[in-house]
Amino acid sequence: MQLTFYKYQGTGNDFVMIDNRTEFFPKNNTKLIEKLCDRRFGVGADGLILLENHPQYDFKMVYYNSDGNESSMCGNGGRCLVAFAKQMGVIENKAEFEAVDGYHFATIDKNGIVALQMKDVDTVNQQENYTFLNTGSPHHVQIVDDLESLDVKSEGAKIRYSNLYGNAGSNVNFVHQLENDIFAVRTYERGVEDETLSCGTGVTAVAIAMHQTGKTNNNIIDLNVEGGKLKVQFDVNNGKYSNVFLIGPATFVFEGRINL
Repeated sequence: MQLTFYKYQGTGNDFVMIDNRTEFFPKNNTKLIEKLCDRRFGVGADGLILLENHPQYDFKMVYYNSDGNESSMCGNGGRCLVAFAKQMGVIENKAEFEAVDGYHFATIDKNGIVALQMKDVDTVNQQENYTFLNTGSPHHVQIVDDLESLDVKSEGAKIRYSNLYGNAGSNVNFVHQLENDIFAVRTYERGVEDETLSCGTGVTAVAIAMHQTGKTNNNIIDLNVEGGKLKVQFDVNNGKYSNVFLIGPATFVFEGRINL
């Protein structure tokens, strides 16, 4: 079988996109998904995303990590899927879709900037040395002094596999404050089991955590990731975060075909 795929990236977080509206793709074939995401023997990506039909919304998002397993919400992947849906003619400049964590709304402008509404956050677990919250995926947020020289893969893995989060584990974000409303972020992603150049749910978690812990009073926050720049904005009322939007570029890289 010959598979047509599309490659997208959002601030360096890259994805294999497949139009699965005819439901031809073998979704339970973990090894195939892992191979497609392999950077040496496949296309190469942090994850694989299927665009599928939905009875109520514009489309459905099905997301797999590069290890081949279906995963929790991916913010950058969601933004890239919106751009892909536009390329496929499914939407024009607005989208409503369902992902693993429920309903999402998004807009895309003429420059390919996607604003994706993330889930509301009602609970932020603030500890002495870190903050934990779920923004569609679980995230550990920790401030560090020397972000540039940090071994993110090693230090992130220690936290991800620690007793703190059990078998499920957590994504891990290391943060350094640059200005009042600007933060540098590096993320270790579970499922990828390595540092990625960007993590959408991660920077969303960082923005909310930095506001919740008093590092900033702003509700529009800039996040510098290894692959570029993202923005998160939100409304907050009594510690409850709503109208949370992840904003940034979603870029088409190339289209290709691979024999399976």
